[in-house]
This record gives sequence, structure tokens and C-alpha cells, in this order.
Amino acid sequence: MNWFSALLGLALAVVLAFLVLPVVAIFADVGPRELLSSLDDPGATEALWLSLRTSLAAVALIVVVGTPAAWFLATRVFRGRELVITLIELPLVLPPAVAGIALLASVGPRGLLAPLGVSFTLSTAAVVVALTFVAAPFYLRQAQSAFAALDRSWLDASRTLGASEARTLARVAIPAALPGLSAGLALAWGRALGEFGATLMFAGSFAGVTQTVPLAIYERFSTDFTGALGLSAVLVCVSAGLLLAVKFAFRAAA
Repeated sequence: MNWFSALLGLALAVVLAFLVLPVVAIFADVGPRELLSSLDDPGATEALWLSLRTSLAAVALIVVVGTPAAWFLATRVFRGRELVITLIELPLVLPPAVAGIALLASVGPRGLLAPLGVSFTLSTAAVVVALTFVAAPFYLRQAQSAFAALDRSWLDASRTLGASEARTLARVAIPAALPGLSAGLALAWGRALGEFGATLMFAGSFAGVTQTVPLAIYERFSTDFTGALGLSAVLVCVSAGLLLAVKFAFRAAA
């Protein structure tokens, strides 16, 4: 092993230690009893179920609308394309508080779309809107890259054989881009499950209605730190399980 390989290995070890140690610390502080007791709490179970339902709804919306949008961006060159891509990626760098304020200003009670009767605040639908807003760029960015990396000869052959663009997308592009699409889906779902700031500001934190697991953890933090740790451990397990399931499912399909 030369010095550069050793340096690469050291860099990987540092990254793993920095990113994995905090997660390991959660399970080091929470024993099996505390973990199981957190699942017995009706409020925790309700928050977990709400997180799963709303994140799944958000991911479904993102995939249904985001896949054709990513295909459009990956296969066409037009004036202002880079500006459009920048605007789509902007939520990636917005602070959570700004994202919440932006949603309030657009679809809040006094928002831009309020005269049209569009308002989602303080409701489960508001949670879905918030999760979709913050998670969509993760999928769109990855899906666009996956479509752009496809061998153009496959797409041209499909069109030459008489397939429409829609059929080419469904039968050739999506199956070929599945690894990239699954990675984007996993990232978007993980981001949706962990969303906190925009949801709190836009949807509020009402048990059974808008209180997702991150909000329930925050509520328990000051009064029941052990309970917060237990619920955090549950969320880590659920998130890891869902992300691995998505990756393996798409890999098997590919």
C-alpha cells in the first residue's frame, strides 16, 4: 500500500467516525428496554405513523411529477435552463426557517394563493406540502443526472423503431436509470422523514395532525431526554430500514 492509498483510507476512517459516531451514541445511551418503552407511548406511535404516511405521500408526489420534469431537463436544451435548474435546487440551501416562511407566504392563510382558496397550514396536508418542498430537489437532481448519463443510442434506437417519447421514457429510460432514480428516491425519502424546521413553522406541532417524529422528539427533549433518545433510535432504525429496502428493491428490479 502506497502513501496515497493510506491517505485515502485515513480520510474514509475520519468521515466514518464523524458521521457514524453520533448515531452509535444514540444506541449506546438507549438500552433495549427504553427503546421498546418508547414504542409503547401512544404519542410516539402516532407521530411515527404520521411521519410514514406523510413522507410516503410526499415521495409519491415527487416521483410522479419529478420524473417527467427531470427527463425534460435532461433531454432538452433551452434558453434559461440553468436558471430553472438553479430555482429547482434552491430549497437545498434554504435554511429551514426560510423554507417555512416561504411556504407561509405562498400557501398560508394570507399567502400569495390565498385569494384562490389555496391554504394548507395547520393540517396534515400542510405537512405533506412541507416535506415535498424540502425533499423534491434531492430526487430531481439525482433523476436528472441519471437520465443525462444514459447511452443516447438506446433512446435513438427506440425512437427509430417507432416508439413515442413517452413510451421510450417508460420502457427504456426509466428501467435503465433505475439505480440513479432509486438513489434519488432514497435521499428524498430520508430527507422527508427527518424534516423539522419548515414543518414546525408551516404546519405546527399538533399531536395526531401535524406532529411528526422529529417534532415529537423536540417536544420530549426538555422534559424526557431518555424518551427523546428512544424515539430518535426508532426513527434511525425506520429510516435505515426504508432506505435499504428502497435500494435493494430497485436493484433487484434493475
